[in-house]
Amino acid sequence: MTDYRLLSEQLRQLIAGVPHFTANLSNVSALLFGALPDLNWAGFYLREGDRLILGPFQGKPACIEIPMGKGVCGTAAVSETTQLVPDVHAFPGHIACDSESASELVVPIVVSGRCVGVLDLDSPTPGRFGECDAAGCRALVSVLTEEIGDQFPVS
Repeated sequence: MTDYRLLSEQLRQLIAGVPHFTANLSNVSALLFGALPDLNWAGFYLREGDRLILGPFQGKPACIEIPMGKGVCGTAAVSETTQLVPDVHAFPGHIACDSESASELVVPIVVSGRCVGVLDLDSPTPGRFGECDAAGCRALVSVLTEEIGDQFPVS
């Protein structure tokens, strides 16, 4: 089981006081990809107008643009709610960036009352993510917004 409290502290130490947005998100992606078992993708999509644009990540190449409200990431962004999807193939309108992905966890990143992007985790294992993972990743996003929320571009 993942110790999300320890992971949150590691995340805070990694990005606290670092003024480089892309470097911060790149390191966060690497931290999560290395620390969380059974992932095939960990990273960010960042909001630009009515689309989410691929940000720093670890894993195979991914979709570059996702319309707001489409797929798991776009749904999380519009609803500003965590999407815990045990079977992506059963999710209406799922966008298959990697055909090996079977389950997904997406947490919206909200800064000053506006969704500025999402944290996206994919796994090749159906049902990989549970409520503990969802709560842990929400805590990680909270650390992220506390430490570097002012670095997110608002468009």
